[in-house]
Amino acid sequence: MTYNKITENILIAIKKIVGENAVITGHADLEKYSHDETEDLHFYPEVVAKPKSTQEVSVLMKLCNENLIPVTPRGAGTGLSGGALPVMGGLLIAMERFNKVLQIDEQNLQATVEPGVITEEFMNQVAAKGLLYPVDPASKGSCFIGGNVSHGSGGPRVVKYGTIREYILNLEVVLPSGEIIWTGANTLKYASGYNLTQLMIGSEGTLGIITKIVVKLIPRPTLDALLLASFSSNDAACGAVSAIFRAGIVPSALEFMERKGVEWVIEKDGLAFDLKEGIEAFLLIEVDGTNQDVIFADCEKINRVLEDFDCKDVLFADTSAQKEELWRLRRTMAVSVKSNSIYKEEDTVVPRASLPQLIKGIKQSGLKYGFESICYGHAGDGNLHVNIIKGQMSDEDWNNKLKDGIREIFELTVSLGGTLSGEHGIGLVQKGFMPIKYSETHFALWRGIKQVFDKNGILNPGKIFDTI
Repeated sequence: MTYNKITENILIAIKKIVGENAVITGHADLEKYSHDETEDLHFYPEVVAKPKSTQEVSVLMKLCNENLIPVTPRGAGTGLSGGALPVMGGLLIAMERFNKVLQIDEQNLQATVEPGVITEEFMNQVAAKGLLYPVDPASKGSCFIGGNVSHGSGGPRVVKYGTIREYILNLEVVLPSGEIIWTGANTLKYASGYNLTQLMIGSEGTLGIITKIVVKLIPRPTLDALLLASFSSNDAACGAVSAIFRAGIVPSALEFMERKGVEWVIEKDGLAFDLKEGIEAFLLIEVDGTNQDVIFADCEKINRVLEDFDCKDVLFADTSAQKEELWRLRRTMAVSVKSNSIYKEEDTVVPRASLPQLIKGIKQSGLKYGFESICYGHAGDGNLHVNIIKGQMSDEDWNNKLKDGIREIFELTVSLGGTLSGEHGIGLVQKGFMPIKYSETHFALWRGIKQVFDKNGILNPGKIFDTI
């Protein structure tokens, strides 16, 4: 596809649509929008526009569609797959002014929000009304809910409450042509034609730009308990995961952490944590509900299960402060790893009973290709984040040989019944691995869908798969 540059006349039109103060053109000011949290990749847009209404997005899209200008939508820029990188230049539409919670409907347990609302701020607003929005990615304090929808983001509580797909009822979307549609209905059931709402979730801004989101809410659990279990090996910790579920317990969170990751969090954050010798892995296990006796009974069952997997110690968080400290250990791990070394993060997911084989294979690939890895993630739903550390690898091996190691990890993941991403998306950096999992028939179907929505291919080009 051949795209056009933004001319002076088109720039004038963009400024007229959103206002001159909502347009960025200077190279230094564009730097913020040239990258997200994906490795060290930078692609500069020609222009950034910051619309504040659906109508403004619509007019911008119509202008760009008619002039064959590529458009990249952007949320908070916290993504890890390169989904918000403007790889073809053109116009970047920043959704940061779409930052309002429009309605919290306590009668129907629903809310309508704009896509630029910070996820944690929305969670806190509904929590104040005794309600729960359980989708809580690690970056919840900075990511936008619109980006979560676009990438199918998850978090620790997917294991009990389900993925973001189960909480999005309806979406207002601006199509590449500038047309505005609602994808579904504000109802819990939907059996009226193709489900466009589900199609938009995880589409990574390639089919339309989301401008309003109708979210399902649930009653908020009032009580919870948090355990940190220590193990002498990764195998033992991962093996315990599926056993907990087989015992009839569904935790509200079940997180895995390797020792090295914990060491780096302690080193970076100065966290006061007694890391004992001989401990190589941890499970952070949360149980929630409304009955303290039931919660304690579940914790006792979990303890009995852990004994069968050579669990060395179980720390029970007694206070809210202790719970916060333990969660900080897990939630800041990605930042701590990133601050220590050049790294690449892969987002593997397998059926949870296959976690021991997955992590064992990852370590074997590391030995074969010469890289170190630090693994952590949402073990309860089989989602393991693999942080590959450059360490002593030469630049040549890092830039060339490493790709074969990553491919081997993904091949193992698929052979175990898994797929390439559980919650980070495919974006730019993972699309080359898509043929490991998907056939040419899949690509033909996706290209057909893309063509129907975006016949000129202007919206977020270069992401997920090649359109030709």
